[in-house]
Amino acid sequence: MRKNIITIGIMMLAFGMVGNVKAGVLDSLQLRARVGYNIGGTAPIPMPETIRSIDSYTLTPSFMVGVDALLPLSPKWGISLGVHFENKGMDGDVTTKSYQMEVVKGNSKLSGRFTGHVSQQVKQWMLTIPVQATLQLSQKVTLKGGPYLSMLTSKTFSGIASDGYLREGNPTGAKILMGNKEGEWATYDFDDDMRNLQFGLGIGADWQVYKSIGVSADLNWGLTGIFPGNFKAIEQTLYPIYGTIGVFYRFK
Repeated sequence: MRKNIITIGIMMLAFGMVGNVKAGVLDSLQLRARVGYNIGGTAPIPMPETIRSIDSYTLTPSFMVGVDALLPLSPKWGISLGVHFENKGMDGDVTTKSYQMEVVKGNSKLSGRFTGHVSQQVKQWMLTIPVQATLQLSQKVTLKGGPYLSMLTSKTFSGIASDGYLREGNPTGAKILMGNKEGEWATYDFDDDMRNLQFGLGIGADWQVYKSIGVSADLNWGLTGIFPGNFKAIEQTLYPIYGTIGVFYRFK
């Protein structure tokens, strides 16, 4: 009987301690709702010699909305887990020389070295989960950094090759001319070849400027290319590199 009373007492004490820990965690948990604008693009690192110039770059509507839960572990350090829904896009034009790629002209699929003008459109809708360590520099400023995982829900990678020629197969292969009008140029579409999951690292800072409202700046650098490693239709690995400027609201 006495043992049962002691066991019940220990269990009640343990449940009470767990309850206090949970209450303490919930009391210190911070929630921040965010909206932001993504600025960046997909690019090879470093830029290859076969891309001679970047002729144009156009920002596309690339927004982010999400929420982060920040748990302080000490007066300075903490951990943050977020759920963000966002899109990352870009339109760009480059001039190439002997650039390896696959295109379609008419009913023919061609592969080889292209010299000329390449127009590219990239659009990616995704659900991103960042897991970051946080450092509280002051009452208003928080630094953060860590990995993220993005799951794509919609994706587009397409464009036009024009104003040049393609050497089929290799740099000395048959020369196929490509003009600057529809029917004369070639196209490409690699939507279905893109990765469904992307992994990378992000760093950033939050600055609480007025009561519960703040501004943020982040940089997210993809460590995996937007295509899998066995994709050879384009010469280089293309990495998603985007900065985000945003505002947030702190609930508690």
